[in-house]
Amino acid sequence: MTKTLLSAATMLLLAACGGEQAQTAAPSNAPAASQAASAAQAVSDAAPAANPQGSLIERINNKGTITVGTEGTYAPFSYHDKDGKLTGYDVEVTRAVADKLGIKVEFKETQWDSMMAGLKAGRFDVVANQVGLTSPERQATFDKSEPYSWSGAVLVVRKDDDKIKSPADIKGVKTAQSLTSNFGEKAKEAGAELVPVDGLAQSLTLIEQKRADATLNDELAVLDYLKKNANANVKIVWHAPKEERVGSGLITNKGNDEAIAKFSGAMKELQADGTLKKLGEQFFGKDISVK
Repeated sequence: MTKTLLSAATMLLLAACGGEQAQTAAPSNAPAASQAASAAQAVSDAAPAANPQGSLIERINNKGTITVGTEGTYAPFSYHDKDGKLTGYDVEVTRAVADKLGIKVEFKETQWDSMMAGLKAGRFDVVANQVGLTSPERQATFDKSEPYSWSGAVLVVRKDDDKIKSPADIKGVKTAQSLTSNFGEKAKEAGAELVPVDGLAQSLTLIEQKRADATLNDELAVLDYLKKNANANVKIVWHAPKEERVGSGLITNKGNDEAIAKFSGAMKELQADGTLKKLGEQFFGKDISVK
């Protein structure tokens, strides 16, 4: 499931982590020089780490190397293939952007829970990991390039079901949902009879077994499942309207407007020349770069 649709608890945790800054306080009876040194250390600890190769836009303009944070364990967006190579939709889009700009990319794999805090701390320049900047806290701290993927809720039913066509039709209908997800809340609001599950795969299995009739879930997660399970007896019958879809792009700290403009320009070229469409079809069986 795309990372833009995290549970509220997780998003609050990330916001808290991202908002923390290291502080060092000197004892009140310490010498003045010691207190000054301590204060200077506090400023140093709070600020992003300086890159000896210059600013992000300088490295882009000088055809240098940028560092990109990604999970490496989040298929099909960022993962290792059978030969151990780091790949995935987000990874290959980032490589394509780098090729357009004539720069090199060094990927740094990191856990999701510490990724945005790592970006803020300057451990890498960019994050490529299906980040949508949907919370006010993130929007105040980070910037996003032109989106390279769009996703929203979809409604899935059995292939032979012609009665359920939209969320309005699941009132009183057995709908397989994780009870802690946003999609579970949507199904509940629609009046569905919730069938608790641990995840998407279980939801679709219950639908095929006729133990549930529908599920609301993330489009990209469903497309990934259907690509890997071509014979699955389920279909998508409804997509969230455009205004409810969320776009994911390359993420930087605030203050990198020129770099973001470069990334966005390259992204638009990749959409125009068909590269994003090709990558979407490779990983999802569909162009996911179009809203």
